[in-house]
Amino acid sequence: MIHTVFVAGLSHRTAPIEVREQLALEEDKLREVLRDVAGRGVCSELMILSTCNRVEVYGIAEVPGEAHGAAFRQMSAQRGMNFEALEPLLYTKTGADAVLHAFRVAASLDSMVLGEPQILGQVKDAFALAQSCRVVGPMLHALMSQAFAVAKRVRTETEIGRFAVSVSFAAVELARKIFGTLDGKTVLLIGAGEMGELAARHLQDQGTLPVYVANRTWGRAQDLARDLAGPAVRYEDFPSVMAEVDIVITSTAAPEPIISVADVEAVLRARHERPLFFIDIAVPRNVEPAVNDLDNAFCYDVDDLRSVVESNLRERQREAQRGEALVEREVAKFADRLKDLEVVPTIVSLREKLEAIRRGEVARALGRLPGADEATKQALEALSQAIVNKVLHGPTVKLRDSSRAGHGRRWVEVISEVFGLGAKGRTGPPS
Repeated sequence: MIHTVFVAGLSHRTAPIEVREQLALEEDKLREVLRDVAGRGVCSELMILSTCNRVEVYGIAEVPGEAHGAAFRQMSAQRGMNFEALEPLLYTKTGADAVLHAFRVAASLDSMVLGEPQILGQVKDAFALAQSCRVVGPMLHALMSQAFAVAKRVRTETEIGRFAVSVSFAAVELARKIFGTLDGKTVLLIGAGEMGELAARHLQDQGTLPVYVANRTWGRAQDLARDLAGPAVRYEDFPSVMAEVDIVITSTAAPEPIISVADVEAVLRARHERPLFFIDIAVPRNVEPAVNDLDNAFCYDVDDLRSVVESNLRERQREAQRGEALVEREVAKFADRLKDLEVVPTIVSLREKLEAIRRGEVARALGRLPGADEATKQALEALSQAIVNKVLHGPTVKLRDSSRAGHGRRWVEVISEVFGLGAKGRTGPPS
């Protein structure tokens, strides 16, 4: 059964961004593709994952090439792209390789930024969209449910998501190391650069309050301060505010340092030597490098932060190896689960048939016992259910064991023939 699982697509590993952004479809277009491809009967189940870094078709089909070919032809046609030009960029995985890929994608082991958390939400959204189009059956449901569980385990049992891999997050991580907790720490943002603003927002998310904003352009300072729900500060007044805050982020375009060693010495005296952390994201630097030599002053520039990011990326790669081992073990478990799924319809059909017989025989018996009291009725129910369970035990165990040994289909045929189960019990799970 696992041989029918497939994934085909392109990603940041195989296709340039110009192709990926052109192929990415809006939700209404994805619905059209899902319904149209599933309606052609080339696959029994289907899901499309479309993000800025990958467009992938997941499905269940006896002939995967026909299914994903139809999906990508339609998607490329929607965008006016030539499918023949797209085809060399596509990869296809089937069976256990497809399951492994699904688990790795959900767990962010195949992401451009290893360990990034957004991909799991995107996979869940894609799955929900396919479900709403009624093109998901038991196998894709089982595959994605397991993928979500595996992703959660990788995140909680490894530290792949712990280490910051952006300059702005690295700044937050360093601030936390210096202060222990960021709750209630105050921030001064000097300049309105994008990275500085991002670092300020990350610090806010960690509990800092408030964020003062100083900028040469007073209107820009007011606008950004309003966005960050903090006070605006006249540019010429920022040195006095430094004495009050705990963290200073600088990101101005000034060609020379705007904060000197002498400035910081004066501020530290006014602060009674309380630590002051500078995050200097500007290039050229806004803070004189020698500030870092002062007691209780900590200054990190862009290169410092990047070295932290690179070190963290190496840590993530080490953690990813643990994640890969976990994923491989889960693929083996999923293969066993799919084998069980192969024989479940037969087991269900067999139980339904025997249950129908049991209910009929109990009704006939009670018809011959019009004066039967409640105790007698309960005894008959219990007796008949026990007989059915004993009869079911042998075939159920045999079906599960044979399925795990790779002979499930043959025993499905045998059991179906012996008990007269018909087509429903022979053809696998309903779609």
